[in-house]
Amino acid sequence: MAKTILITGASSGLGEGMAREFAARGYDLALCARRVERLEALRNELKQKHPQVRVEVRALDVLDYEQVFEVFRAFRTDFGRLDRVIVNAGMGKGQPLGTGYFWANRQTAETNFVAALAQCEAAMEIFREQNSGHLVMISSMSAMRGMPKNLTTYAATKAGVALLAEGLRSEMLGKPIKVTTLFPGYIRSEINEKVKNTPFMVDTETGCRALVNAIEKEKATACVPAWPWTMIGMLMRNLPLSVVRKMS
Repeated sequence: MAKTILITGASSGLGEGMAREFAARGYDLALCARRVERLEALRNELKQKHPQVRVEVRALDVLDYEQVFEVFRAFRTDFGRLDRVIVNAGMGKGQPLGTGYFWANRQTAETNFVAALAQCEAAMEIFREQNSGHLVMISSMSAMRGMPKNLTTYAATKAGVALLAEGLRSEMLGKPIKVTTLFPGYIRSEINEKVKNTPFMVDTETGCRALVNAIEKEKATACVPAWPWTMIGMLMRNLPLSVVRKMS
């Protein structure tokens, strides 16, 4: 029986790319996002390429917290169990604090942290009942240190979800529920499609394959792709802030 993976934010970017990679590896998929038409097109594509794979889709706005629980439970009913949940939905909107864009920073904070908390709650409710599962949190390399200007709120939310996952991992040590935190570097997706001339940027397919490889190993944490981001992460954590701010 194929294992089932639930991916939020699966209609574009890293979520869509990981869905393609997991389908190619024979996993059944529970895909959710706001844009149902994009999900249905992805489902049709995956079923054509991998007819042995089961793909179910549902509309989900992660800011509708009750809907998060409803959708996760419905997918669990559909498949009988959920083996892995990837908390991927998020946004990169943000502006320097104090410049009149509280609404944008608040939306980023709510989407990237509070909605991620709801997804973790919904996933862990199922995993605790099953006494098994693998929770995967998609953080960011920007979580390594405080970031200036447009990245300030975004980086803070990604640091927050990384610590949320680490707390869960601590609680689950020695138990059959695994928790992985991934710190992606520059992977081309819709969230950064307007960013040009970025060093170390990899295409979506390469980046998502690296993400899936790390997930499959059930690592506690991983910078992805490993080169050069593992080294950059060490530098970001240890260099003076005056140097780190120039890396953003």
